Amino acid sequence: MIRAAALGLSLWAAPLAADAPCRLALQLGFDVSASVDAAEYQLQRAGIAAALLAPEIVTGFLHGPGHVALSIFEWSGRFQQELVLDWLRVTSRADLEAIAATVMAHPRSAQDGPTAIGYALGFAATRFDTAPDCLFQTVDISGDGANNDGFPPGAAFTHFDFDGVTVNGLAIGGAANDIARYFAEQLIRGPGAFTEYAASYADFAPALRRKLERELRVMILGGLALPTGQLPL
Repeated sequence: MIRAAALGLSLWAAPLAADAPCRLALQLGFDVSASVDAAEYQLQRAGIAAALLAPEIVTGFLHGPGHVALSIFEWSGRFQQELVLDWLRVTSRADLEAIAATVMAHPRSAQDGPTAIGYALGFAATRFDTAPDCLFQTVDISGDGANNDGFPPGAAFTHFDFDGVTVNGLAIGGAANDIARYFAEQLIRGPGAFTEYAASYADFAPALRRKLERELRVMILGGLALPTGQLPL
């Protein structure tokens, strides 16, 4: 098993080959409901761009056993989901720079809508139908409030295909009490699911970096997927 661990570390350190398979299909869904004011939206948007270009995140995308396919969307009410980025296999820093620029240039898709987390999850589930064939599938939902429109997260998990999909959360404090607990109890789901927490939108960028770094460090050792920091002994 020590040899397997060494192999996994060498795969992690090596740059991607042109024909490397896809290791992760990752969707990032960001809250643009009425609880997110204009200043908070700008902090969120700038935080996404900054996180994607942070050195540890660039390394996570570009050095590993396979590519990462990324898609980004904004969500609010039950019929208010809009793609910011369609599926893109990230193969270079230039790809990440282009994605960051796309995020910064994208006009806000909603401003006064409610918070329909269940619908956001359903939208994400159907988006995997057009994703590249990847070993893992992960959805990230960030937000600052509990579901208040349409069906709840639990109903989305019942009525949409989340087989093998991990749902993580980035809970943002300030607008709702115990949002981190709500995300932990109602939102996250699947293998290795977790909630990251930002005390406010001012803390959004470092929280997103922490979450992305954890998600991107999926290691595959002889067909065995291991969470961050866990290597066979």
